[in-house]
Amino acid sequence: MGLLKLKLHWQILIALGLAIIIGLLVGETGSLFGLPFVAIFDFFGQMFLNALKMLIVPLIVSSIIIGIAGIGSSNNVGRLGSKTIGYYAMTSVFAIVTGLLVVNLIQPGVVDGSPEDVFGLSADPTELQAQFADKGGDDIVAVFLRMIPTNIVAAASAGQMLGLIFFSLLYGYFMTRIANEYAEVQYRFWDGMFHIMMQITDLIMKFAPIGVFALVAETVASTGLEAFVPLAKFFASVVVALGVHFFITLPLLLRFLGNVNPLRHYRAVSPALLTAFSTASSSATLPVTMDCVENKAGVSNQTTSFVLPLGATINMDGTALYECVAVMFIAQAYGVEMTLATQFTVVLLALLTSIGVAGIPAASLVAIAIILSAVGLPLEGIGLILAVDRLLDMMRTAVNVTSDSCGAVIIGKSEGEQGILENPA
Repeated sequence: MGLLKLKLHWQILIALGLAIIIGLLVGETGSLFGLPFVAIFDFFGQMFLNALKMLIVPLIVSSIIIGIAGIGSSNNVGRLGSKTIGYYAMTSVFAIVTGLLVVNLIQPGVVDGSPEDVFGLSADPTELQAQFADKGGDDIVAVFLRMIPTNIVAAASAGQMLGLIFFSLLYGYFMTRIANEYAEVQYRFWDGMFHIMMQITDLIMKFAPIGVFALVAETVASTGLEAFVPLAKFFASVVVALGVHFFITLPLLLRFLGNVNPLRHYRAVSPALLTAFSTASSSATLPVTMDCVENKAGVSNQTTSFVLPLGATINMDGTALYECVAVMFIAQAYGVEMTLATQFTVVLLALLTSIGVAGIPAASLVAIAIILSAVGLPLEGIGLILAVDRLLDMMRTAVNVTSDSCGAVIIGKSEGEQGILENPA
């Protein structure tokens, strides 16, 4: 029982360590009563991945509809709302493009040997590459066509997430444009579904240590420790991309859009950044972020009370960046060369899914599953990144919160507020 009382991230780290040890001990030929250990690991690993995939459609639909309905029904939607959403969209795109450039430059998933030998992946890279070989610039047009599905149920069944996300955005927006007697019923239904999905997600994540153990043990048993070299390069790629966004992009925006000293801002919000890093939750950090931005940075309550809660829900620069790098790494691990059209799809989906599932536990794993399904890559690729996901989750959450706080300062300055970061924190 003592082990079960540990926080989830400690359970996952212990499972990771045990998976490496046991995977090395049993190897590819080890068996239990004639049943190969690799097959046992594969069974439990696939169960965990299937459970994550089960969440995708209802979670995406309910979370986006509720999020958009909440924004659309706010009395603050107008000039302040337009500035906020515009800022969040801009920084998310900057973050995703940064991640895309870094992962294409470092290419952490490119290795000598076949995916099966190095990573223990079962899919045939030749067949996968054939799916992408005939894609060119014209397929960017097809991306936008897929945003409007002819049959929303068929789109959901086929995993066409762009169409599902677009429909949910429209549904949530126009839900606030109907009579209150109907809108209230709709809102309560979708909010109820969202909370149910959150509860199911919590349940599934309780089994994450088992899933991590099975997926990592299978990889180690099949390939030894060879797969951990590209994994270290993947970890470094994410850290470098997050660092560029944290230390270069956001400070430049503070300097040129907000006309404030970035160092003063980072000192003012440092308690929120440390809280974000330790909790890996933008929502849990929100009270600390609001206190820092309002009382230390000097932004008005009117601005912070609108910008920051909205940011904790839809602005996930670090998450979007991570999703992009992870999908590209998995594609490289399979030996698939992403065309421009497919990379554009990844960028667009990373932007949309970072908004849609940002507030849930292990949001990135669900979002990455969505993107992998959309571009035609096997879901088993998620197993490659689980070993380092928790530590990177802490880092990207700190970047998410930093972007939110920068947005509050920049928007406050654009509204003509005085005294923002004029005194040393």
